[in-house]
Amino acid sequence: METIQLDDFLSDGIIKEAEFRNQVKTIDWESFRNKQVMIKGCASVPVPTWAYLIISAKLSNYAKKIYFGEPCAAIQIYSKN
Repeated sequence: METIQLDDFLSDGIIKEAEFRNQVKTIDWESFRNKQVMIKGCASVPVPTWAYLIISAKLSNYAKKIYFGEPCAAIQIYSKN
């Protein structure tokens, strides 16, 4: 399973929308094609809901399944039929 760590999007300790959107544009989404992907939140700071929505919307065009949370208690939020 592939993992996207939202910690990687922190800027000065928070997720800033403009910088986040720019970083999202640089991701090679094709590398997630037909894979199961886990979106992991950030343990140290709250993550805005829009960050999960943006990542999920992009991934849904490529990933087979999308999960949220920790691997031991993952919640499936998307499945390609």
